[in-house]
Amino acid sequence: MDFLGMGSGEILLILVIVLILWGPGKLVEISRTLGKTVHAFRKATSDLAGQVTRELDEQQKQVTPPKDDSPGRGARK
Repeated sequence: MDFLGMGSGEILLILVIVLILWGPGKLVEISRTLGKTVHAFRKATSDLAGQVTRELDEQQKQVTPPKDDSPGRGARK
């Protein structure tokens, strides 16, 4: 497992140090807050991506003229 260039042993060491510094009660609170923050960030990026996609689709519809498929129009002989 490689996360941000750290192996599983290094991540475990960091978690143990955090547990010693803040204790199990605070660690649960920190984890919960971090989870809520990540969820909010993912929702915001998803909403932003959806909004950008909708605006680009609307802009593309405005720029692209409708096709005229009727026969004989614009044909040169």
